[in-house]
Amino acid sequence: MPDSTENERTLSRFVVGIDLGTTNCAVAFVDTEDESGTVCTFEVPQLVAAGEVEARETLPSFHYQPAAGEFAAGALRLPWGDENCSYIMGAFARDHGETVPGRQIGSAKSWLCHSGVDRTSPLLPWHGADDVEMLSPIDVSSRILAHIRAAWNHRFAEHPLEQQDVAITLPASFDEVARELTVKAAAQAQLPRIVLLEEPQAAFYAWIYRHRNDWQNHVQPGQKILICDVGGGTSDFTLIRVRPGSAGKVRFHRVAVGDHLILGGDNLDLALAHHVEGKLTAGGKKLSPRQWGVLVRTCRRAKEALLGANPPETFVINLPGGGSKLIGGGLQTEVSEADVRRILLDGFLPAVELDAQPSRRSSGFQEFGLPYAPDPAITRYLAAFLSAHRHDARPDEDDPVDHDPARPDIVVFNGGLFESTTLRERMLDQLSQWFSPAAGSDWQPLVLKNDRLDLAVAYGAAYYGMVRRGVGEKIAAGLPRTYYVGAESAENDETTAVCLLPAGIEDEQGVDLTDRAFHLRIREPVEFPIFVSSTRLTDQPGDAVPFDREQMSALPPIRTVLKSRSSDANILPVHLHARLTTIGTMDMWCSEVDGPRTWKLQFDVRAATHTDREAHTGGGESAGFVDEQTIATCRALIQETFTDAGDPKSLVKRLAAAAGMSRHEWPPSLLREMWECLMEVEAGRKLSMTHEARWLNLLGYSLRPGFGMAVDDWRVAQTWRQLQGKLIHANPTCQAEFWILWRRIGGGLAAGQHWTLAAPLLSAVRNRPKSSKKKGKPSGGAGIVEVLRLLGSLESLSLDVKKELGTVLLKIISNEGAIAIREAAAWALGRAAARIPLHGPLNGVLAPTIVEAWIDKLLKTRDPDPVLGFTLMQLTRKTGDRYRDVSDETRQRVVDWLEDHDAPSHFVTLVRDGGELEADEQGIVFGESLPAGLRLG
Repeated sequence: MPDSTENERTLSRFVVGIDLGTTNCAVAFVDTEDESGTVCTFEVPQLVAAGEVEARETLPSFHYQPAAGEFAAGALRLPWGDENCSYIMGAFARDHGETVPGRQIGSAKSWLCHSGVDRTSPLLPWHGADDVEMLSPIDVSSRILAHIRAAWNHRFAEHPLEQQDVAITLPASFDEVARELTVKAAAQAQLPRIVLLEEPQAAFYAWIYRHRNDWQNHVQPGQKILICDVGGGTSDFTLIRVRPGSAGKVRFHRVAVGDHLILGGDNLDLALAHHVEGKLTAGGKKLSPRQWGVLVRTCRRAKEALLGANPPETFVINLPGGGSKLIGGGLQTEVSEADVRRILLDGFLPAVELDAQPSRRSSGFQEFGLPYAPDPAITRYLAAFLSAHRHDARPDEDDPVDHDPARPDIVVFNGGLFESTTLRERMLDQLSQWFSPAAGSDWQPLVLKNDRLDLAVAYGAAYYGMVRRGVGEKIAAGLPRTYYVGAESAENDETTAVCLLPAGIEDEQGVDLTDRAFHLRIREPVEFPIFVSSTRLTDQPGDAVPFDREQMSALPPIRTVLKSRSSDANILPVHLHARLTTIGTMDMWCSEVDGPRTWKLQFDVRAATHTDREAHTGGGESAGFVDEQTIATCRALIQETFTDAGDPKSLVKRLAAAAGMSRHEWPPSLLREMWECLMEVEAGRKLSMTHEARWLNLLGYSLRPGFGMAVDDWRVAQTWRQLQGKLIHANPTCQAEFWILWRRIGGGLAAGQHWTLAAPLLSAVRNRPKSSKKKGKPSGGAGIVEVLRLLGSLESLSLDVKKELGTVLLKIISNEGAIAIREAAAWALGRAAARIPLHGPLNGVLAPTIVEAWIDKLLKTRDPDPVLGFTLMQLTRKTGDRYRDVSDETRQRVVDWLEDHDAPSHFVTLVRDGGELEADEQGIVFGESLPAGLRLG
């Protein structure tokens, strides 16, 4: 029986569909008091100019924050809002924002998928103006939905949107984390009760609605329908099978969904902008970030004009001047229709063979900081998708046998890219080329057309809302992927993937793995690795298969510490249970085999929204394990030292002898065992200052770099809880070891913890005293060295704090005082201002303009320390992202300096060409050797 909440939702007067698009949003609705069931467009009021509001069929997904005094009072007022609104949404935000760099936010939906940044932190606009309010991708998505809610409630005050049935669309390839973030954005916009619908399905639902009186005449059992959805930010492929139904009708069954690809219209704009940039500048120079932003937006208009109906022969592009480095006050060129067809059609929709596979090389398009798909060829991804799912739809008696089963019989195009007839025809030509040799030279798939691609997804979502009420034709759209839980093999150290939720399972259906028992540890951290596959679609619940990196990818693991009031054994046999929720996310829990206890398990969503909490991939375990006897001997040595007042000075030497290897060779598995034992004997650090210093030193050494092994985040949290503010012996040695510990495990700390550590140290370093006896304050000698190194390693500090820290460090470097302090300051500056952080988010990288001013001073340093070469390499290392890279001129000056001062040749390569750090260089950047088998990001 549905609960009361569901009854309330069923009784809502309106059913609403919201297309939360990368470039544009649209809203459609059904008034259930209208017996015709007509889907209507909700025109969204929005600013189209200062002081001018219009209701339009789409709401551009752009956010603009004006500067103080930019507009007169009341110029930004909306019908439902106050006159002092601090931001603009929609058409005016898009159009006006094109002319004012650093204040506009676009593509927020794509940022929700970006694993290289902290998606919950304020990072947009990417490299925005200094005075702009920074927002998280969730905040921006929430503001878009809040605008829609306010507009709806202004028109339908008696039926507020939060009380209606609302379906919000998202890419079919969104994983659980991206779905959860979308739900969070909706809740933040005061839309707590929503359902999620995949955009390709919504596009097909729109077609069914448009042909609700005759759709049966267009399809027949056995056919395969390809939905090709390429919007501004993503490419989505979906396959639907037409199967026989009852009473002579057919039914639709979604059988496959492609992987998530950040590849769409934005990429075409970037490609065209790169071409035009080469025409505007000479000698391979780059435009300034301000000019580049204007150029990309102008190229979007050029693309739409030159690939649209009745295109002009050329499109003139004008840019504002960039100062003395460029000739003239402004820049102008033109791009031809032939250029656009060559660059965009051949680059993104090239003719390829059906067995083609996408390239795995790194994409050159990193200008916006987004992780674009590595291969720009959409046709290659489509070929791989059709080939991979050639046999996924199980054949039945109505399936044709006279052609390649990879062939789709019907195509539905969706997304802004296919507004262009040219692009649609190119894709149809490619499909015909793949399959026409067997079907006849004139074969093409049947195209099911939606009248308005910009409104189709919203219309389909509204229609889907009626389908949920039992009105209309439903697509049987179970889970499009197979989900697995990782388990250690009893025979070897390899990971086995046990099928948890099979592909095709429907919403609210559950799976009980009662035929397979798992051993669950309670009262201590456990981790359930979760894998997903979009190609293995026939595995059934309980099937155990080897983990295959080619066919499976790791999701954020389920991590927890399960507690119980009883005092029984710490290891219990349990069964796993899972359920697919109505919004497409997975619930999972475990139940005691012979008892009543049940524990709900949750995805570590933080692992996907914070870059310092990555899904565990087993890097540390790959270094191997030592035998239990060795572990027991090492544990005994630690316990003896910290419980019986043993000699702490010789502990590391004795541990090395027991392990039969030097401490630099200890694998992470042994190190984490040592960490656990050290935490058990924590009280022993009270025995003496020497005991505490050794305990702190070995604890940080055993847990470095704060990630890399299963449940390291829990270990770091336990360390923080046990130690923060609890130094027992406040002598200089213990203080120095205290700061070394946090530097070593800083990669596992959150941004707030970085600031907690930095705040008191920054105030002390600004005017460094010669000595200090205050607890927590750095003194001279080794103390200040370790403080500086700790501050430099806290990569998640805010940009303002990093700017202040960099200024302090530069003063120290320019002081020809103690060499050790200058070296530490130079190393710290190399970490704080690096172009590529080791573990921090990309939104924490300082702007090139700030760093270039520092580089000028560093290049003028008299008697430079050897570590200065490392610092300059970190500050100028090439990334390919103009928003992070220093100018070519600055980079060349650093290359010359490095060569003149006999710096390592690979430093020169990293600055001139970019590339990855070598193993020994990672040790330099980290500050010491890394545990075997671990590499930093």
